[in-house]
Amino acid sequence: MPRLIKKLVLIFFVTIFFAIQPAYGQDQGKLDELNRQIEEYTKQIAKLKSQATTLANEIAQFDAKIRLTELKIDQTQEQIALLGGRINQLEISLDNLSAAFNSRVEETYKMIRIDDSPILFLISGNVNEAVSKFHYLKKIQEADKKLLDRLGAAKTTYTEQKGEFEELEKLLARQKVDLDLQKAAKANLLAITRNDEKRYQELLNAARAEFEAIQAIIAGRADETEVGRVNAGDRIASIIQGPSCNSSGTHLHFIVSKNGSTENPFNYLRPGVEYRNCSGPGECSEGDPFNPSGSWEWPINPPVRFSQGYGRTWAVQNSWVGRIYNFHNGIDINSDSSSEVKSVSSGVLYRGSFAGSAGCRLRYVRVRHDSGDISTYYLHINY
Repeated sequence: MPRLIKKLVLIFFVTIFFAIQPAYGQDQGKLDELNRQIEEYTKQIAKLKSQATTLANEIAQFDAKIRLTELKIDQTQEQIALLGGRINQLEISLDNLSAAFNSRVEETYKMIRIDDSPILFLISGNVNEAVSKFHYLKKIQEADKKLLDRLGAAKTTYTEQKGEFEELEKLLARQKVDLDLQKAAKANLLAITRNDEKRYQELLNAARAEFEAIQAIIAGRADETEVGRVNAGDRIASIIQGPSCNSSGTHLHFIVSKNGSTENPFNYLRPGVEYRNCSGPGECSEGDPFNPSGSWEWPINPPVRFSQGYGRTWAVQNSWVGRIYNFHNGIDINSDSSSEVKSVSSGVLYRGSFAGSAGCRLRYVRVRHDSGDISTYYLHINY
């Protein structure tokens, strides 16, 4: 077979070889073992949650959650390593495919230039050679479209996996933050309980009494007295400084209720206020989003210290309060400049209190706003 045809056939098979090579190799062993351990610790945490509520059990849960997060970090890192290897091999395969394909196109072009005239078939004196060249040319051209399709698919896969790689890196960063917060939460629990079971049970009882009282107040079972009309910004109460009835420390529990159901206060409070987000563990770390988007003025003077959000908060998911309730029905805030509490909008002011199972009377004020179906509650205050 002439040298040109041999070269063309060689290029054809080299290109096919690169086209059918797998883009990557996978070693699933380590990843499978990590998945098994993650499943094991997930079951262990569920089992611990069903057991008696003790400080030892709470610490065991923290240890299991910390180990679970560490395993998830290892899992994500392994996925990143595997995917990185796939992407590198895809880059090599794409480069080889492109180079081989371009080389074959060049040789095909040379053959067309040599054999594009019927006269050359006669001049060559070797009809068999010309027919053979034409035969291989047609075969290779038929493969071109398939190879181009494969090349396009490989490029699409490469783009998708690059995006997946970037998402895994973001997930890894979030998991590392979660791990730090969980370790800080465990340290915080040991600090405030002084590793004492009695102190832990006292914290649980206080949280339980507060939750029961707040639920009763929202349900309308408290004693209330109408005071009169107030406007937005009018002083209506002051925050109790230090621990008080059903409160472990200084803060305002602010609730928005519409037709008897609580709503996220951040949907009503205006953005742009100066604040510190201390809704995570320890002295002041971020746990819940601070994202006001409404038009109401704030019930306290800035700068605002934010200690718990609305809904499935960080504290609900990671601290002992999750033993008492699974949904926080307001936000907990405090002012770094003043104890004054103000009405967020105009309406009718009520003063109320509720005597709960803890043997104390929780005081609050409520403003029934002019819209009629919305009330705001301000708890842990003095009139």
